[in-house]
Amino acid sequence: MTAVAGTDTARRVEVRSAGRFLFGAAVVVLCVWVLVPIYLLFVNTLSSPQEVSGFPKTGIPSFDFGSISFFLNFAGVLDALLNSIIVAVLTMILSIGIGAPAGYALSRFDFPGKEAFRLLVVMTRAFPLPLLALPLAVLFIRTGLDDTQIGLAIVHTVLALPFAVLITFSLFSGIPVELEEAAWTLGCNRWQAFRKVVLPLVLPGIVASAVFAFIISWNEVFAAAVLTIHNRTLTAFLVQNLNVSPLHLKFAGGAALVIPALIFIFAVRRYLFAMWGIANR
Repeated sequence: MTAVAGTDTARRVEVRSAGRFLFGAAVVVLCVWVLVPIYLLFVNTLSSPQEVSGFPKTGIPSFDFGSISFFLNFAGVLDALLNSIIVAVLTMILSIGIGAPAGYALSRFDFPGKEAFRLLVVMTRAFPLPLLALPLAVLFIRTGLDDTQIGLAIVHTVLALPFAVLITFSLFSGIPVELEEAAWTLGCNRWQAFRKVVLPLVLPGIVASAVFAFIISWNEVFAAAVLTIHNRTLTAFLVQNLNVSPLHLKFAGGAALVIPALIFIFAVRRYLFAMWGIANR
């Protein structure tokens, strides 16, 4: 019996060791898969145009800002960058302004068609954007929203809204309704109870949802390419000039798309972790 027990213990130890090894290997592979392309992107961005086009590659940036300077001085880049920022900020505001109240209503009220409404929110992502491109273009031309920042922000809001609704719904559902009821008994009305009790608890999640909306808008290219001509965002501008752009401009443009998203996520990382804690209560 002792020998059998010892064998079972040794097998468990071996299984745990193998599991740890596989988990560690998976983490390493995932990090390499994500970080190596980003590293190569920044290496080429921080190298001179001659180094970007030349061979062999050293894999080490020379910190030559010729590619960045060429990118910033390229005609139309700064206007496209400004359009991307404006559209992403508008998308963020609209997504939270519509999604957060919807998430609160879904978590706190029972009404006819509630489950159907949740399904419809998710179904908005079931229709491919290319399928809707022609009807959207016709609608926007008739309403005067074509080639405008607010029109593109509305389309991006539709793309980001399901995430905003579902994230805020899960967050509000994690806050016990008894906290609000206690505030009511102490003299607060519904709005005061929400502002003083619920909002501080869900604010990290709302910030995280806003970050997702910003990134979705920042990286979206199809609607921006179809619905704009003169007021293109940076992604649509780069796609438009992809075939005629030199290699160092492509790398600098890719870095310009990646850096703001990385900075935004790094700046609100504590809110993302706090949202995870709230959602798992």
